[in-house]
Amino acid sequence: MTDTHDGARTIVETALLAAEPNELKPGKVYAWLTPTGGVQKIDLTGDEYRDTPARKTGTTTLRDADSFIAYYQKHADESSEVYADAERLTVTAVLDAHQAGADGARWGKHRAVLALRKTKAWEAWLANDTRMMGQKDFAAFLEDHLAELLEPTAAEMLEIAQSIEGTTKAQFQHGHRLQTGERQFAYVEETSATAGKGQLTIPETFVIGLVPFDGSAGYRLRARFKFEINRDGHLSLGYKLETPDDTLKTAFADVTTAITEGLGVPLLNGTPA
Repeated sequence: MTDTHDGARTIVETALLAAEPNELKPGKVYAWLTPTGGVQKIDLTGDEYRDTPARKTGTTTLRDADSFIAYYQKHADESSEVYADAERLTVTAVLDAHQAGADGARWGKHRAVLALRKTKAWEAWLANDTRMMGQKDFAAFLEDHLAELLEPTAAEMLEIAQSIEGTTKAQFQHGHRLQTGERQFAYVEETSATAGKGQLTIPETFVIGLVPFDGSAGYRLRARFKFEINRDGHLSLGYKLETPDDTLKTAFADVTTAITEGLGVPLLNGTPA
């Protein structure tokens, strides 16, 4: 029995080796039995065997609302969906979302994501929020960000920065609040040649203008000066921004409103599956 089986297998193998090769056509799956009893399969249905892909796939990341709107309008259809996630600050469009009805299932693999990028100015002001700095460092920070200073004006804040920097060697004694709301600090300045007294006046609050996201609008934020005089008479300064998180939420809401108006479709609150 074994000899008969081996002989039959030899005949099959010989026939397979002698067979003329056939050209395989793209778009089909081919399978056949191997001489050892296994199954060999070749799948030619992939996109690499087609002139064009079978369907659109992939996720495109956009950085501003106008770019998101333009991409959506180019690729969307009547069943496309858009989701807004206020916690992640993202807007996601599922361009091949499921259609209505029992037979409306689609792949959901073609997407556009608006991933807003915070500006360097926003990140710089938030990074130093509530951080106390020496006079020289604080003056340098103000000078580096004159473009964002609104009230007092940039010119007035530059004078303040220069006054702060000019008293780095002074010994501060006390500070008090004036009727105007400003803070005034008395100091004694000593050098190798002279000694003198003086006063440094700083506003209690100031207003800055920041663009939270690349391509978004600008918003006003009020900041409150913070002061500390240590035992050695050294003055440290900082600021506390008022409700920056609320400003960020407002900026994101304005972006989603612009997208809603630009697309003419409602945004779903959440993230797609």
